[in-house]
Order: sequence, then structure tokens, then C-alpha cells
Amino acid sequence: MAKRDESILAELVAARAETKPDLDVLTFERGDDPPEVRTYADLLRNANRIGAALVRHGLERGDRFGLMLRNHPEYVETMIAASLTGTVFVPIDPRTRGEKLVHFLRHSGSKGLVAADYCLPAFLEVRSSLPDLRFVLGLDTGEEPGAPTVTSVAGVAPLREVLAKDVPPVEGRIAGPADPLQILYTSGTTGDPKGVVFQNARFGAFAMLGRILGYRPDERPYTGLSLTHGNAQAVTLGPSLHMGLRAVLSRRFTKSRLWDICRTHGCTTFSLLGGMATAIYAEPRRPNDRENPVRMVISAGMPRAIWKDFEERFGVQVFEWYGAVEGGLALKPIGQGPIGSFGKPAPGLEMKIVDEEGNECPAHGVGEIVSRPAGGKASVEYFKNEEASRAKAAGGWLRSGDMGHRDEEGWFFFDYRKGGGIRHDGEFVQPDKVEKVIADQPGVTDVFVYGVPAASGAPGEKDVVAAIVPTDPTGFDPGTIFAACRRGLDPASVPQYLQVVDEIPKTASEKPQERFLLERFAPDAPGVHRRPAAR
Repeated sequence: MAKRDESILAELVAARAETKPDLDVLTFERGDDPPEVRTYADLLRNANRIGAALVRHGLERGDRFGLMLRNHPEYVETMIAASLTGTVFVPIDPRTRGEKLVHFLRHSGSKGLVAADYCLPAFLEVRSSLPDLRFVLGLDTGEEPGAPTVTSVAGVAPLREVLAKDVPPVEGRIAGPADPLQILYTSGTTGDPKGVVFQNARFGAFAMLGRILGYRPDERPYTGLSLTHGNAQAVTLGPSLHMGLRAVLSRRFTKSRLWDICRTHGCTTFSLLGGMATAIYAEPRRPNDRENPVRMVISAGMPRAIWKDFEERFGVQVFEWYGAVEGGLALKPIGQGPIGSFGKPAPGLEMKIVDEEGNECPAHGVGEIVSRPAGGKASVEYFKNEEASRAKAAGGWLRSGDMGHRDEEGWFFFDYRKGGGIRHDGEFVQPDKVEKVIADQPGVTDVFVYGVPAASGAPGEKDVVAAIVPTDPTGFDPGTIFAACRRGLDPASVPQYLQVVDEIPKTASEKPQERFLLERFAPDAPGVHRRPAAR
């Protein structure tokens, strides 16, 4: 038998199905319901059945289809099916609706859609705008009250029936690691989302990341991040499939259940992004906070203001890293480098800070973070967008759009998203410090700090807004929060406004969506409290 190329997702799973067929490599927890477990043999068998269905529906090598599910086993099986058949899946956040959903499917040229029952109402709203969509495979979950059953929607075929039928092996469809596996769309904060083309080899690199992150052979990783986002694929799924780490995945992230899930399943590590850390930290303190099996948190954006307290409170250590959908990777292993740094470039990569003219900034000078393969040139492929691809890698360096600095020892720090810094009274505000002070107050369950154009009209200045989710909105006391901020912050950092909301709107990767808060904000809007004048 020819040696399998494990940089190809389908080949990796097939290889493990030969050597460890019965290993329960993936567990999908479902709260009070029994978890769904998949062995390597299960994954390969079900992926082959889904792959055969994709072929029956006429998908050729290189054809695209949408994948719109939460973290169900069928999500991973469909990923493997795409690799097996040489087709390309397009991850879509299950909350997507309207024109954005049309854009993903139409721009990618998707010829089909695999979606959960709770996504069908959004699909039906735009179905008439998608005449080129040949088929829809629907997964009945029963997880959302009021969602239609798959069989009740005309033209939608049940995925359960596909998974119930034995089929011959699907073979000979993929040419090699350079074949595309997925088109992962960016968040679209500066225009229409752009689709980053991921080769199978890129997922193969995800699979190797676990060793760089220091995963042990008996590690049990956990994530509640959506598989529609690169983090869950890179930090949890890929390494677990490669190393046989018995990962645990939730349908979605729930901060209040995080530690109980880790205790129940014996999870030793989990992944989080910046906004998640603050939300977890804002949870009420409990006597058993340190009584958990987690040894390491893989963080991308741990706020420096809560870093040490987070480690001490929960009895964990933070491994910080930095990366983007398009590329670039930096690492700060446990115990190395200063608190607040995201690390140094990974082996084989170069990284630097540059000004607007492309000149490298001195130590502590703030500029754009750029990176490239050591001694080589960076490249990005945005689907159907050569101009954006060239601009992203202009001069052979990957332009991150993130502003940061480095110290004299070469440790890198993130400061703010390009165009998104908060400057007030001539001082740059550190949102994480403001968030920590507020998160430490009783009755606050989540907080996110952002800026709005300054009422003073001063060019480049912003007023500070703290969006807060209180435990009890009826008993919320803004005076207590303002007083705590005055005690714990410098004057320029004390918020001008508190914006009380039911929840912080977030992306599939749990990144706060500032634009929705901005749309709701006005100094006299309901739930907005202006800072009283100092006495």
C-alpha cells in the first residue's frame, strides 16, 4: 500500500482509521443531553458517505459548496468529505442571514449547501437569489424550537438518509496537498468579506501546530469556538486528529459552563480569544475556581491587565500566540517573555513593525505588524480578488492590518487594529485595563470597551464607551461603575459613557462586533449613562 500523505485531511483520517480505528478522537458535548462521540473509523465511514452524495449531486473536483452548521460531528465529516472528493467547502457562520449569506454562496460560486435545520429559515429568505444552487442537504437536529424539519422543506434532502447508506469508497478525486480544501471568508469589517483560499496543505500545517504548542500525548483539548473559524480548526481539531488527542467540542461557547465541561470530560487545555477571557473573568468568583483539570490555556489576545490574575484565579498557565486567517504566526511559550507580549515569530518566519512608508520602526515605535517566510515572500490568495491578494502581500510582506510594537529583546505586542485605536485627551487608552476594572465589579457579567467620535470634536480623539451586560439590568447602578473606574484608572481612561446591553454581539470566533454597538449608541439612547461631572 502506498504511503498516505497526511498533509491531506482525508488521507490523515484514513491513516489513523487503519492504526487506531476505535479511538474516540472527537466528543461533541451537548449540555444535559448525552454527548456524540466519533472514532476515526466513524469519521472515515461517514465522510465517505457524504462524499459519495456530493459526487452524486454533480460536484466536480474544485467545485464549491456551503457548510452551515454549528459544531456537530457532521461538520467535521463534511470537511473530510470535501478533502476526499477534491471539492471545496465554504464555512458559513450559522447565524448568517440576508445579503451576507447571498454574498458567501454567490461569490464563492457554491453549487450546493449543507445546513442544519435551524439555518433553513435564513436560507429560505434568500433562496430565490441563488438560482445556481443545485442541491441542499439538511441536518435535522431538533435543537431550535420552531425550526422546520428537513423533510418539510421542498428541495432539501435529509443528510441523515445519506449517512444511513453504505456506499463504495470514493477514490482518486484529489490531486494532492495543493488542491484547495476551503474558502474561509474574513469578517468584512472594511468592505465585503474576502474569501481566503486554503489548500489541503494548510490544514496539514494546522495538524502540526499541536507540537509547537506543546501538547502532550495524553492532552485532552477543549473548544467552544465555531469550526467556521480558523482558530478551532488550527488549535483543536487539526492537532487532535493528527496526534489522537481525544478533543471535546461544544456546539458553541458558553462561559458559565466552561469549567464544568472541562471537569466532566477531564480537559487539560482549551482555546480562547481576547474577548472571551474578559467574559470568563467577569463571571462571579467561586470557591472551586482552581479545582479543574486544565493546565494550559491557548490564548490569542489575553488582555495584559487580567493575565496574571486569570492564571492565579483558575490555576492555569497561558500560552499566548498570534496569527491571522491569511498567515503569520508568533508564539509566547509559557514562562517566556514579558506579560502582554504575543511572542516572537515562529521558526521559519520573519516579523517586523513598519511605518506608513514601510520603514522598520525602532523598539517601542508603534506601526503595522508584517510578516513573511524567512528569506522569502509572503503570498495570499483571495478568491476572485487578485487586486486584494497583491495588496495584502505588497513588497513580499503580509500586511496584517494590526498595529503593534516590539521591545529591545524582540518580543512583539499588539496595540490596536489599524484605524481602531482609542485616544482621549491626547492619551492612548488601553481597553483591557478599563475592562478589568469593570469586570471586577459585582453584577457585571460581560464588558467590552470601544470608542466613539469625541463630543469635543477634537481631530483623532474618541470618547470611551463601556458596553456592559449586567446580571440584573433592573438593579444596575452606573454610579458604582463610574466610581470604581475613577479609583482604578487614570482620568483619560474613565469611560464617558456606559452602554447597558443584553449581550455583547460577537462573531463566530467570539470577537466583539463593535459596529453593532455603534449602531445602537447615542448619548441619549435608552440604556446609555453619561459620566457625571467629577465633584
